[in-house]
Amino acid sequence: MKIGLEVHVALPTKTKLFCSCSMEAAEPNSCICPICMGFPGSKPMLNKAAVESALGIANALHCSIKKEMSFVRKVYFYPDLPKSYQITQMEGSIGSGGYLEIGDKRVRIRRVQIEEDPAQLIRDGALTLIDFNRSGTPLVEIVTEPDISSEEEMRSFIGSLRSILYYLGVDINKEIKADVNISVAETRVEVKNVTGIKSMIESLRFEIERQTEAIRNGEEIAKETRGYNEKARSTQTLREKESDEEYGYIFESDLTVFGTEGLKFNLPVYANEVAKELAKGTDVSSRTVSEIIMLDRDSLAQINRLRGRHGLRSIIHGIERYKKYGSMERMPDRVLDSIVLLIDNGKEVPKEAITDLESGKDAKVEYSELSEEQLDKLINEYVAGNPELINEYMKQPKTVNFIIENIARPNGLHPKVVARRLMPILNRIAESR
Repeated sequence: MKIGLEVHVALPTKTKLFCSCSMEAAEPNSCICPICMGFPGSKPMLNKAAVESALGIANALHCSIKKEMSFVRKVYFYPDLPKSYQITQMEGSIGSGGYLEIGDKRVRIRRVQIEEDPAQLIRDGALTLIDFNRSGTPLVEIVTEPDISSEEEMRSFIGSLRSILYYLGVDINKEIKADVNISVAETRVEVKNVTGIKSMIESLRFEIERQTEAIRNGEEIAKETRGYNEKARSTQTLREKESDEEYGYIFESDLTVFGTEGLKFNLPVYANEVAKELAKGTDVSSRTVSEIIMLDRDSLAQINRLRGRHGLRSIIHGIERYKKYGSMERMPDRVLDSIVLLIDNGKEVPKEAITDLESGKDAKVEYSELSEEQLDKLINEYVAGNPELINEYMKQPKTVNFIIENIARPNGLHPKVVARRLMPILNRIAESR
């Protein structure tokens, strides 16, 4: 099985790719001009900021950066394309021959190219409305070789790519959109414009099952473009797959050949590699660190700030506690410092302590002490009075954290002390069922 992706990413510019129309959200068809509307006689003007952003992506994906790049017209008719062609790149793309590492494997990048987004089609009953605000949005298309061979590899590829884009300053809050190319045997089937990793995975699963079943029944796989139906979690035929020749690519004569030397771009951060370096020589796994910093530059900055004074495990635990209970968008340095210090001193940090720290008060983390007999009695009474929670624990063991907190917090007990006496009781109940 071979899987290739054509990932489309909106670039973080203030204006569109070939005109000065704003990229800010506005009323439908209010951020438009003769250029992005494709009026006769209008001439495109290339956005330098878009080129620099695309250069950063191509560089981060280890592509060969060409000294000169050019544009072509991809000719086809569709209502969202008023010029009847899309301005994109092919041989003159901004970068080619790169790769992205996922674990021990490299997924090759065929090319990274700049192109304009068409307008947005909005279905309204029997009507189709068009909003041209999106027309001319600067995109980068990242085309891979068919090197992905499983659902897990595709998930890992998209996760790593999102992290790279995030640290380059590209807005990843918008779901990544991709064309997913799948071939179980020899024939390639394209699933067009799939939005979000969840839909990509579901479309992949459906296509593998559909193509496998067809091959098993001796049927031929049609070379076609299909669409993904999120509600039905299935793909359906849209049209026969076009060849490059059918698009009638021609050189974009309204745009010259552009030089790329001397342009500035952001340098990449590879979160997985950074995590390995941070975890080296500690008792924390690089995977744990990676999960924290993959899409969180503030947490990475906090780890780098504190790691000379505190153990990595305490810092990670402190960040996790603040993310769970803190109310501010960014962790204040003084609050995190206090949380990590409490953890270093063997204290469990409840929500109330973090609330006190945020308001400028000292965190009061004092625990009551009970004998084992008193604690067992308290736990047994709670377990007997909450049978639905115990049933839920039997189905989902992670529920134990909720049970521990509900016993520890109202009684002023240390969660670890409660956990130590609770687990044997829960295990006995589980064994008796």
